[in-house]
Amino acid sequence: MSQAPPVGAPEAQAPPAKVRPGSKPGRTGTNPLLLLLPALALILGIFAYPLAESMWRSVSDPQLGTQNYEWFFGSSGNLAILGRTLWIALLSMLICLALAYPYAYLMVIAGPKARAALIVIVLIPFWTSLMIRSFAWIVLLQDSGLVNSFLGIIGLGPYNLIRNTTGVLIGMVQVLLPFMVLPLYSVMSGVDMRLVQAAQSLGARPAVAFLRVFVPLSMPGVVSGCLLVFIQALGFYITPALLGSPSEMLISQYIYMQVNQQLQWGRGGTLGVVLLVATLILLGVLGLMMRRSRRLLGDRGKLL
Repeated sequence: MSQAPPVGAPEAQAPPAKVRPGSKPGRTGTNPLLLLLPALALILGIFAYPLAESMWRSVSDPQLGTQNYEWFFGSSGNLAILGRTLWIALLSMLICLALAYPYAYLMVIAGPKARAALIVIVLIPFWTSLMIRSFAWIVLLQDSGLVNSFLGIIGLGPYNLIRNTTGVLIGMVQVLLPFMVLPLYSVMSGVDMRLVQAAQSLGARPAVAFLRVFVPLSMPGVVSGCLLVFIQALGFYITPALLGSPSEMLISQYIYMQVNQQLQWGRGGTLGVVLLVATLILLGVLGLMMRRSRRLLGDRGKLL
């Protein structure tokens, strides 16, 4: 039976912990890199393995060779689908940028209550299912829908707003717009507005000060938002399938048709690899353009 130490007696000191030779005091022997193993295993299982499987099937299904790539590049229809996909993604990116830039700037210059309301408006789409939003656009954009009814009241229309590129763009922009607004607001909120005021105090008009001072400082947000929107737009499937036309399908729909309807796994993998390579090439070109523009701006700053 253990006894409590008498009052006033010095407390017993615990024996010093053994320190491994070569290890720093205060640290355990666990390698912190081991904490990354679950995330690394998840990435390998979810992203790396399916990608490697698709690349392997593109050269091995139905037989080992390059027949799937010859099929893709030998058909003008396949190249047209790839070009249409890139074009729709580019248009979606530009429309999102044109709408999101003034909205994000309004968020920056607005008061606290108005800014909170604008942020909630941006975040509301994240709380609604993508499928529900796409079906809502079907109801709104159909020939007898709310939009065409309103256009009829003011003496316009009706217009064919669904089952074509217009419907696809409307749906994709509505879904992707928050991904452009949030990076823009993140960068714009860090811009020192006193620089714009200083330019105006030196004689620059408000529009000139905005274009020559604020816009260049917000370019990192523009680039981040454009990359997010463009890459996501390349792989969109639900919205183009619901609002688009089968005669104007995108490459994601084409991959689905090859794999699930025609059971051409090799051709589906080939389409995925081609889309991945095209995306990487575009990102590389964009990176070179950004580096060159940054270098030019740096040289101009030195001259000034």
